Amino acid sequence: MTEHSSIKTIGVLTSGGDAPGMNAALRAVVRTAAYFGLDCFGIREGYNGLIQNDVLKMGPRSVKNIIHRGGTILKSARSEEFRTKAGRQKAYDNCKALGIDALICIGGDGTFHGAKVFYEEFGIRVMGIPGTIDNDIFGTDQTIGYDTALNTAMEAIDKIRDTATSHNRVFFVEVMGRDAGFIALNSGIATGAIDILIPERKDSIEDLFATFEKAEKAGKTASIVVVAEGEELGNIYDIAKATKNGFPEFDIRVAVLGHIQRGGSPSCADRVLASRLGYGAIVGLMKGENAVMTGMISNKIAYTPIEEAIKKHNEIDKDLLKISEILAL
Repeated sequence: MTEHSSIKTIGVLTSGGDAPGMNAALRAVVRTAAYFGLDCFGIREGYNGLIQNDVLKMGPRSVKNIIHRGGTILKSARSEEFRTKAGRQKAYDNCKALGIDALICIGGDGTFHGAKVFYEEFGIRVMGIPGTIDNDIFGTDQTIGYDTALNTAMEAIDKIRDTATSHNRVFFVEVMGRDAGFIALNSGIATGAIDILIPERKDSIEDLFATFEKAEKAGKTASIVVVAEGEELGNIYDIAKATKNGFPEFDIRVAVLGHIQRGGSPSCADRVLASRLGYGAIVGLMKGENAVMTGMISNKIAYTPIEEAIKKHNEIDKDLLKISEILAL
């Protein structure tokens, strides 16, 4: 594969919120680069490492025994300095000094925005790999980390259901998803939630109360309501309080799953996805792709302009919303 032999050295970084499978993606990038005879630098702590020249030369043995590990061995950070022109100039100077021809940036929206600006200002070729548990990046059917986070949420809610059933309680369970309800919707369906509150849909307290009334008539004595953290109806504690006012007889509890959804060993699906995207990123760069994100669409590697990946968002499946309502009866 010699179409673009101008690329001799790549840099790879993980940035923004960590996601299970980032290490698997890094491993795939480093080993695919080695296979094609490219030099590879790992950049620590995202764009901060590029500014501070905190880099290490990486080869196939540098990434042994990491495919199963959560988090990122390169560490991640959000870089305020990289938001400034002076910070990006430092990063560019370090790239030139190291001979880096292209950057592979593993992360989400913020990571890709930084990569896009860096390319536009300095001409360094960039390739994005979508690593975020929220699954809200356009240009890929799934993002790295989403499947693992979903399974973590499902397992936690299953355990909560045992307590809810034992005590005839109503549990409001908050899952991650500041701007996207993918984890809430899918974990809610998977755990038999009676209602799912997500930012993509206009929910009302009246609709929620109607759901509880229907559940009571159906003879349900314990209920789970899954709430995305970005739900516009309000804070989960406020929603629970309003429900207690409307149904004083309910024994209500709130559980916030929080950062346990980010951690843990990546699932098989995330390891394979990360491996394919890491490979696809190197191959794409060698074929001349630039300022794009490597994604998986209909089980095939696809490249989407970073600008599109940032501007558009994956949309919630309307069928799944209907299914969640029907199956909660």
